[in-house]
Amino acid sequence: MTRLFILLVAVTAAAVQSIRGQTPNPMERPATVDYYYKAKWGYADEFLRLFLKNHYPVLKKQQEKGNILRIDIVKPRYHATEDGRWDYRVTLVYKNPAAMLAGSLTEAELRQLYPDKTVFEREEQRRFEILIAHWDIPLDTVEAEKK
Repeated sequence: MTRLFILLVAVTAAAVQSIRGQTPNPMERPATVDYYYKAKWGYADEFLRLFLKNHYPVLKKQQEKGNILRIDIVKPRYHATEDGRWDYRVTLVYKNPAAMLAGSLTEAELRQLYPDKTVFEREEQRRFEILIAHWDIPLDTVEAEKK
């Protein structure tokens, strides 16, 4: 449902910009999404270890295929209030909105990355057990100056 919403927003934005005579084809422009992760107190390091072991290779494979242009992983330097706290933000810059919506890897690619499916599934289950919240925020560039 989220992917359908993102595609609808992208298509609407493309139509509006096209009517205004701006960017010829926004569907070819990079698409950026911030993914926020909030782990249970004391488990952020374990979450990151599991993320880097089991999910980051999927992202890197998508980058090798050209679907993802950039992967940035950051954490806050200082703490925030519990309601606004997050432990990690992963920013992905996709080649275009279609690449963002294309999905993950094929079964063969996943088997190559994770030959022991049982271990992979157990660790992914653990990663989500220690996760309190996760939210995705697709970003739109605001043109501050017209050219």
